[in-house]
Amino acid sequence: MAIPAVAAAWFLPFVLPICFYVAFTDMREMRIKNHAVVALAIVFVVVGFFVLPPWSGDWVGGYLGPINLSLPVYGWQLLHIIVVLLLGIILNAAGAMGAGDAKFCAAAAAFVWIGDLLLVIVILMATILGAFAAHRLIKHTSLRQLAPHWESWDRGKQFPMGLALAGSLAIYLILGTIHGS
Repeated sequence: MAIPAVAAAWFLPFVLPICFYVAFTDMREMRIKNHAVVALAIVFVVVGFFVLPPWSGDWVGGYLGPINLSLPVYGWQLLHIIVVLLLGIILNAAGAMGAGDAKFCAAAAAFVWIGDLLLVIVILMATILGAFAAHRLIKHTSLRQLAPHWESWDRGKQFPMGLALAGSLAIYLILGTIHGS
């Protein structure tokens, strides 16, 4: 994995409670709350500043479209937020994604190293399948009585993607802690 194990280990204890909260509130209310997304971004900005200090290490060159940039790793990771947010806005406008999901993806993008992008896609796909199957199974069994008033049970074909998105970020950081560079 491209993510440094030290960085993943530092991020994990701060990100994990936010991921649990996002999954819970999305199942309960079909809404990812803005304060959770802001908290996730703040965790990267603050913890990342000390774990990936911009003043140390090499600057990495890369392209942002036709523009050649050289930034510290911290800067590149922050740039992920802007790029994913713009994509999320487009997908939300097209009706393909909820606004909360788009904002969560943007904040979570800072934690994902570009070298791990394919792995994150695989984790996300597996998590979506597992979360969808578990949610639908529980929805149609007596286990639903554990939380009978959750909004996600009664939304027809809609699915609380925060469950899968938050789970994917948590799994990625756990794997990064164990197998990171």
